[in-house]
Amino acid sequence: MADVNFITDETVRLRLRPFIESDLPAFITYRNDPMVARYQSWEGISQEEAEAFLREQQSIQPDIPGQGMQIAIEYKETGALIGDCYFIINEHDRHQAEIGYTLARAYQGRGFATEAISCLLTYVFTRFHLHRIIAITDCENAASVALLERIGMRREGHFHQNIWFKGKWGDEYLYAILREEWFKRNVFSLS
Repeated sequence: MADVNFITDETVRLRLRPFIESDLPAFITYRNDPMVARYQSWEGISQEEAEAFLREQQSIQPDIPGQGMQIAIEYKETGALIGDCYFIINEHDRHQAEIGYTLARAYQGRGFATEAISCLLTYVFTRFHLHRIIAITDCENAASVALLERIGMRREGHFHQNIWFKGKWGDEYLYAILREEWFKRNVFSLS
């Protein structure tokens, strides 16, 4: 079994770390932004729900299959919480996992999500000795589709009207990348 909690990792501009109490206001703000929530499973979050979420995240163990965790994305220059990443090891196959991500609107379109997800992929492939990682996105979410393709994930599936989502049937794409593909593409990540 790996260490109990996610260990902080960094990029040039970002720090991926566990959530802390001072993240609460920024977390509530971006989780309640309708444009940020547009392609997410949630619509918003109350103060009480956000406080409970932060408490829960402090006890999550990322190496337990089927137990997902959110990882805070901090902008190092200001120390501000700008979003979060999601990570879950597959409940039935601990060599596979799924990732997700959310970024506050003010930080979208500036390469932060690409940087954060690239860091997360290197971290989880290395730390958990994973074979394959997937990401699922709404087919209408052009920014997410572009991000997943930019980092080298391959579109493996197009699910037609497979999800009842915000009052209508939605389509989703499934993207995946293998450990060997990730590290071949990102040789610098091995150090």
